[in-house]
Amino acid sequence: MAKGSQLSQLRSALSNAGITKPSQPGKKRKRAQNEEKDKIKRAAKLQEIQQKLNPFDVKVTKLKHDVGGRKLKGITGKPTQSRQAGLEQRKKTLLKEYQEKDHAGGIVDRRFGENDPTLTPEERMLERFTKEKQRASKGIAFNLEDESELTHYGQSLSKLDDFDNVGLGLDEDEDEVVKGQIDGEAVKRGHFGGFGDEDDDGDDDEPERKKTKAEVMAEVMAKSKDHKLQRQIEREQDDDIRHQLDQELDSIRALLAKPDALSASLDNTQNNPLSKVATDHDLEYDQFVKELVFDKRAKPKDRTKTEEELALEEKESLEKAERKRLRRQNGEDDVDSEEDDLRPGKRRKVAGGDDLEDDFVDDEGDLNPLGTGLQEQSGEEDGDSNGDSDDDEEVDDVSEDGSGSEGAGALAASDSEELESSEGEDIEDIVELGQSKPVRASRDVPTELPFTFPCPSSHEEFLEIVDDIPDVDVPTVVQRIRALHHPSLAPDNKFKLQALSGVLVDHILHITSPPQPRFGLLTALIPHLYALTKAYPISSAGHFNQKLALMHKNLKRGLSRGAADPEAKTWPGLSELSLLRIVGAVWPTSDMNHAVVTPARLLMGSYLGLCRVRSLTDIASGLFLCSLFLEFEALSKRFVPEALNFVVNAVLHMAPHGFTSGAFLPGSFPSPDFNAALRLDAKASKKLAVNRLDLVSILSGEQDDSVQTKVDLLGLSMDLLSRFADMYKALDAFVDAFDPVLTVLLSVKSEKLAEGLQNRLTPLVNSLRRLLKFSRQARRPLRLQAHKPIPIPSYIPKFEANASNYLRSRDPDHERNEAAKLRKEYKDQRKGAIRELRKDARFLAGVEQQKQIEKDRAYNNSMKRVFGSIEGERAEEKAMDREKAKEKRRAGRK
Repeated sequence: MAKGSQLSQLRSALSNAGITKPSQPGKKRKRAQNEEKDKIKRAAKLQEIQQKLNPFDVKVTKLKHDVGGRKLKGITGKPTQSRQAGLEQRKKTLLKEYQEKDHAGGIVDRRFGENDPTLTPEERMLERFTKEKQRASKGIAFNLEDESELTHYGQSLSKLDDFDNVGLGLDEDEDEVVKGQIDGEAVKRGHFGGFGDEDDDGDDDEPERKKTKAEVMAEVMAKSKDHKLQRQIEREQDDDIRHQLDQELDSIRALLAKPDALSASLDNTQNNPLSKVATDHDLEYDQFVKELVFDKRAKPKDRTKTEEELALEEKESLEKAERKRLRRQNGEDDVDSEEDDLRPGKRRKVAGGDDLEDDFVDDEGDLNPLGTGLQEQSGEEDGDSNGDSDDDEEVDDVSEDGSGSEGAGALAASDSEELESSEGEDIEDIVELGQSKPVRASRDVPTELPFTFPCPSSHEEFLEIVDDIPDVDVPTVVQRIRALHHPSLAPDNKFKLQALSGVLVDHILHITSPPQPRFGLLTALIPHLYALTKAYPISSAGHFNQKLALMHKNLKRGLSRGAADPEAKTWPGLSELSLLRIVGAVWPTSDMNHAVVTPARLLMGSYLGLCRVRSLTDIASGLFLCSLFLEFEALSKRFVPEALNFVVNAVLHMAPHGFTSGAFLPGSFPSPDFNAALRLDAKASKKLAVNRLDLVSILSGEQDDSVQTKVDLLGLSMDLLSRFADMYKALDAFVDAFDPVLTVLLSVKSEKLAEGLQNRLTPLVNSLRRLLKFSRQARRPLRLQAHKPIPIPSYIPKFEANASNYLRSRDPDHERNEAAKLRKEYKDQRKGAIRELRKDARFLAGVEQQKQIEKDRAYNNSMKRVFGSIEGERAEEKAMDREKAKEKRRAGRK
């Protein structure tokens, strides 16, 4: 075959086959038979050329081992031809079955009794004969031979052949009947009645005439009206009886109240015991009835209000209370005082700061003998002031100093409950932050706290609001700000409260900064910050991240000056530590990745790993960070090597031990600040006790370098080591992490420590020994994974004496061999059946698709014809309209 493109190869093949030879002129054409033979030969040649030009029609299976002289089947195949053959076969068989799927063919035997096995052949034939006769008689409409079928108005004509009783009046005995006329009764019965009177004796055996629909409906309506009338009559009778009983009620009451003669005689008889029993029962009954009169009737409760309605009511109550406060402050009359006085159980207003105590009246109307300054406030009144929802009572229950902290509202209480439930198991505080120290002293003349405040957008505005307010009232101010600016009251309140969360973070940093941190106020503000964080987590996380980024920036600035420089501020202060503590209280610390907790954890690790220890203040700050790590990882139990390393270094800094240099320390943890400058003096600390650590005084520098501080810090370090060991005892690397810790603790000279430190060191060492023992017992040495031994490869050919066919099964058990053959054959047949079923399903899907295409094409053609006819009619209609318009214009011109 010539080389080149497919077109050139095709031309060359057609030319060589003699198909495209030009006809020679001058020769005669061949006959028709020869032409037919030429067509067949030509088609065969074209088929051969097509197969040669298309190599993809032939599929060749490559042999793994080609042995000459063998004749193998299935090496070459023609998938296209086999596919086409399968398609043609399915058209002949499967397509016909599909087309005749819903067709019902054949003869169905519907003869009477053919499918009833209970009938005998004689009964079956008799029934068939009867049905045949009935069918034949029904087919003839006017069969006069069947006398039983002919009737006249329900009367059989077989009884009227002699016309004896028709009533024509032909009897001679009837003189009243005029000759030549029909009797009226005969006319009534024969012409209109139709021999169907019920009084006729000869018609008793005939069936009753079927009623028409109109007659049935008439009877139903008549019965309905009758029942309705009966119910009306019964209702009127009941009304009459009830009216009669109402008229006689007074007489019945008189009879009940007046004792009869028999009962009077029984009462006079003192010896009768039954009279006493009856009298006692009557008295008891009368007493019970009288008590029922004084019982309070149940009142319907108010429905549960929505959050928006509660917020609106609280805002309105605060605004109303603020208006009343301003009127009292200005000495004006209260507009709502008259309405308040009308309310039952309402107390008088509380005496103000300028009251002269001359008109104060208590709840019972008596003058207060103790005066306003010595007035007793019971717990019951406080409970009423907290729980009552009345607007005016909220105003009156405010204490004289205007604090209002006792009635802060339900928001702060609910927020604190949510905070307590979210924290889970409470961990005992290791470091005592100290008591709150308010900056302002109590005033001599207390002022009333306002009820409305603007929502601050910055910390400066918040400081202006709480400038003259005591610390105990600041949570109340925050609660009222949240109530007045609830998100459901205005669309902008949402953004105001988001800014308020940032303001609270700034204020927390402000009140916890030296020299006088106020941790009591911090504890009171945490529920409000937690509630705002829960409502707006994204904005609150942004505020926290800004502060954490600023702390990280300060750390880098301090490290750039030198970590060991005494003037470099690297360790966090009171405000930064308070912020980190709040992060653990507000946000979940057990998440793998968190937008706020993860940066805070990294920052705390940076403090512990990068900062250098220069004084006891640095150790106190680092131990507080270690305690925070202990709380953060209480649930997740993630290993924090920086915290464990710092606690061990703290022990090395302060406890007397036998190490002289950091190079001799066990393990691989770093100890860059190994020196004896902060070590505990054995003589001075021998008689000291271990107290609870006061972090405020240590970080402020009041107790720096004191022996008691060192004792307290060393005791705290031992407690932290015990807790870390208990938390990490399930780790696989517990032995590697705490074996060096045990070596360091064993090197501590316990005889030089105070008695309290010795009591902590000995249990810690014993506990670590026990935990390390259990951890070593639980460890198992690494072993290679158990595998089946790999045989040595052998390249010697395998020969068998009985057979040389390696594909044949060589199981010595004949039955098992045959069963294996059957299983293999079943598997092959199953695969082949699945393959054929898939091909059949594909073929039927194509048939359905073609059928749907034809249906859509027919529908589109019909719609085109309809639209074409409609458009033609519309065109004719428009043409007629144009002609009419032309005619009108012509007529107008004329």
